[in-house]
Amino acid sequence: MNPIYAALGTTIFTTMSGLATELGAINLGQGFPETDGFPEVRADAARAVMADSNQYAPMKGTAALRDAVAGFYGRTQGLSLDPAREVLITSGATEALAAALFALISPGDEVIVFEPMYDAYAPLIERAGGVVVRIRLSPPDWRFTEGQLTAAFSPRTKAVLLTTPNNPTTRLISREHWALLARFCAQHQAYVISDEVWEQVVFDGVRHVGVLNVPELTGLGVKIGSAGKIFALTGWKVGFVCASEALVTQIAKAHQFLTFATPPMLQTAVAFGLNLPDARFSDAVAELQRSRDLLMAGLEAEGFCTLPAEGTYFLNIDLPESGIALSATDFALRAVREVGVATIPLEAFCASGGLPLPVVRLCFAKSDATLQRGIEALKRARRLFV
Repeated sequence: MNPIYAALGTTIFTTMSGLATELGAINLGQGFPETDGFPEVRADAARAVMADSNQYAPMKGTAALRDAVAGFYGRTQGLSLDPAREVLITSGATEALAAALFALISPGDEVIVFEPMYDAYAPLIERAGGVVVRIRLSPPDWRFTEGQLTAAFSPRTKAVLLTTPNNPTTRLISREHWALLARFCAQHQAYVISDEVWEQVVFDGVRHVGVLNVPELTGLGVKIGSAGKIFALTGWKVGFVCASEALVTQIAKAHQFLTFATPPMLQTAVAFGLNLPDARFSDAVAELQRSRDLLMAGLEAEGFCTLPAEGTYFLNIDLPESGIALSATDFALRAVREVGVATIPLEAFCASGGLPLPVVRLCFAKSDATLQRGIEALKRARRLFV
């Protein structure tokens, strides 16, 4: 039995969703939309199942999808990608992360991560033989400092793994912080594996800046995207890796022995979707921003303190600033059991312990009716727990 996996327990997401189902609670915890995403993209997948091939797709992805990915990022982020050499299609972003880590690090290499972080990162790094080096970020800014980077980087640093926009903090990495990180990575020749699955879910007119937009990281940056997040079809598991030809070639060698290829009908539909008019994506983001604002306004009217929500499907509540003297885990467990609403404690995204993190995460990719019910339940929770 592998000790890395033997030591892992049930995730907080499984626990909270299970409690929500068992108790009939409103589930604002796990981060998936309440309704399926772009119907025209789903319709194209259905057409492709019957009209197109259902046999193995090319290992690196269909030419149509790689062309569409390059074109989409050219339009939306100003990137110039060679679809044949600098784009790889994977079975979801998590598989892309695994392939990148397995391909680029060796046993004993150190990989820097920023907590709170997506819970798959540490097990994947460790399974690849790497050593996890954690930098703990704090609310409300969630920004790393030069001092933290100085302490974390060493001669053994091989890569940095990060997320922007970040789940669970929702913050984007600014150009200033990209420049700071790039200075350290260039000095140590460390790769930057940038999980950018939320890149299309950015609010208030802010422009996403990813690793391939940073000239100082040319040849070191690996950008990972997700059709599941772009089209709100999280079950599809279609991911993208974009990097230099040398890095894509190496990552593809790991990918071919993980999943080899991704379902062709989904690749066809994603290619169709990426070529939709820009307004289609703007409308989807505007609807999510409206949901964010509805949830935020309802909570703040009750006296909750919400943290800045720059992107993703999530909004965070600062419990002490809301007058609630409970840990995030205690709040989450009491809220689901006593008032019938599931949330996620940000403590679950930190394996290093240390300072308490009394912040809970809510998912607002829900209907207005569900959000209103969630607001009412959280109002009862605050009145009960304060």
